[in-house]
Formats: sequence, C-alpha cells, structure tokens
Amino acid sequence: MTDRRLILASAAAGLALAVGLGFGLGRVTQAPPAVDADHESSEPAPHEDGFVALNAADALKAGVLTTTVGRGGGGELVLPGRVALAANASAALAASVSGAVERVQVAPGDRVTAGAAIAVLRGAEGADARAQLDTAKAAARAAQAADRDRRLFDAGVVARQDWEASQAFADKARAELRAAQAKVAAQGAPNSQGLSVLRAPIGGVVTRVDARVGGFLTEGALVAEIADQSQVEYVFDAPPASADAIKVGDAIRVQMPDGQEASARIVAVAPSAIGAGAAVVRAKPTSPAPRIGAIVSARVVLAKGQGGLTVPADAVQTLEGRSVVFVAEAKGFRARPVMVGRTAAGSVEILKGLSGDERIAGKGAFRLKAELGKGEAGHED
Repeated sequence: MTDRRLILASAAAGLALAVGLGFGLGRVTQAPPAVDADHESSEPAPHEDGFVALNAADALKAGVLTTTVGRGGGGELVLPGRVALAANASAALAASVSGAVERVQVAPGDRVTAGAAIAVLRGAEGADARAQLDTAKAAARAAQAADRDRRLFDAGVVARQDWEASQAFADKARAELRAAQAKVAAQGAPNSQGLSVLRAPIGGVVTRVDARVGGFLTEGALVAEIADQSQVEYVFDAPPASADAIKVGDAIRVQMPDGQEASARIVAVAPSAIGAGAAVVRAKPTSPAPRIGAIVSARVVLAKGQGGLTVPADAVQTLEGRSVVFVAEAKGFRARPVMVGRTAAGSVEILKGLSGDERIAGKGAFRLKAELGKGEAGHED
C-alpha cells in the first residue's frame, strides 16, 4: 500500500512538471496575438514617419483646420525687363537718291517735327527724274487733244481710227505722268538742278547723323536716325513654360529703379521659337515710365485657373530643410514633402508632391510641426 502511494505521488509530480514546462515553452515561442498586429497596421504610432496621431475633433480643438488643394488660384510671376522705344517710335532716314551732300540741317540731340528738312543732296539722278517729269507733263497737256477729237468724231468730221489713236496716246501720256510724279516724290522732290531735300519721317530726337557736307551717299545709305522718346514700352523676358499663362490685356505692376511702382498693360506676348529661350512680353505704360534703358521688373498676376496646384501659405511648413504639407489621413496627419513654386496673395503654388485630391492642414499646420518635433525629441531621450 505504501509503495502504491509513492508511485501515485511520483506520477502526479511528473505530470505537474510536464504541464509547467509546456506552458512556459508556449509563452516563449508563441507569435504576438493577431489582434495586436492588426492594431499596429491600422493605427500608426504617433510621430512615426512624419505622422501625427490626431482625430478630427482634437484637431479642431487644437486650431488645426483642414482644407482642399486649390487649382490655379491666381499666382504671379516676377519678370525682369527694361524700358525700350515703342514699336514705330524710331525711324531710319535713308538717301532716296545717290548724290553729294550739299547741306546737313540737324545734329544729334536736335528735336525735329515730322517733315522737317534733315539734309540736302545734289545728284544727276534727281535732275534726270525732274526732267522726265517735265516731259511727262508736256505730253499730258498735248494729249488733251483727244477730247477735241472725240467731239469731232461725234460730229462725223474725224474718222474712228483717228479718234482711237488720239485716245490711246492720251492714256499713255497720263500713265507716264503718274510714274514720273511718283519717282520724283520718292527721290525727295528734286528740282531742275537735282537738289533733293530729305525730310524726317517722324517727329522726335535725332539720335544719329551719318551724312557729312561734301560727302557722297549712294541710294539707300543711312542719313540719320530719329526716335520719339515720348513713346516707350516695357519689354520683359518670361520663362517659355509660362508664356501661355500670360494674356494680352493683363494688368501688371512695374517696379522702377527708384523703388516706386508704375502700372502697365500687356499688349503682346511672343513665345520663344527656341525651346530653352525666354518668351518676350511687351507692355504699354498706363502711368509715367522711367527713361529708356532703365532696368525694371514686373509682377504679372496670372488669371484664375492658370498655373498649377495651390495651397494656403500656412499649409507649407519646413521640416529638416524640406518643405512639407500635412495631409489628412484617417487617424491623423502625415507630413508629405512638396516642391513649391510661386507665392502670391497668401497662396503657394505646388509643383510636385500633391495630386490635388488631398485634404490638408491649412491654418494651424504649424501646431502639427511642433507636435512632431516634440515626439522626435522624446524619442531621442
């Protein structure tokens, strides 16, 4: 009986030991519960990978307001430029006929009116053209006999062929007269001595004179240049990619050399013919402009709907030297790196990093940045 009790006691002790070892081994080798794994995948740890855990109610209490991404909210471009003469505000006067320079009536810096005498040339061509004109005038006077022959033909005195011959002569004489008059006018209306007066095509300031008394000019040679310096325009260089966003009629603000601002309106946009070249933007001043040659800059406000994606300026924060926007997720906000472009009227253009469908933290986004900074500091401790 005693031996039987000892055997039963030993068996019970062995069973208890086996159960204990099995329980301990199970705790060591068992994988984490599935529920914990699911919990970790659906709820990111606060501050992990730029994530700030914050539900909608707590975000609102903290002053973090969400907003949508805008599309082309009216950004602006800053364009370098200069003040130049307006189109048709300068003229080059060329010699209309070959000849010797008899007189020069002006010097650089002189102000002239349209039609004022600039120089006088004497040439054989001018004298010949005048002689041809005088001959054509005489022939035209003689051709007036055609009118008399018409009356005689109607009266039956002159034959038809005689009247038709005189009519053809009259038509030819009138055509030659018109040609001679045009030639003389083009040559500066030379007189019978071949003196031609070259006159200013526009009013303005004489900026250059190439004629010298006693010199000889061939037809087409430069005599003088004249500029109407009261007619100026702004000429700006724009990035080729932005040329399509700048429209004729857009108002711009021009920054002058003295820091003052002037207004202007775009009158022409010429996209570059070369892919990497700058487009040319011309604008007409609508307020007093600085002198010709002055270096200026302009702010061109793009029309709404032009440009790329935009977000409120408060939404863009800087983390570790990078621009980021906090994108709203189910359990909080995640910092997403972005590439920013132009800034205007409280908005920042986003060139890269957003698709445009996100909801983001706008006002109060800096609080998320601060919270993320605290989390990183605690993690380092």
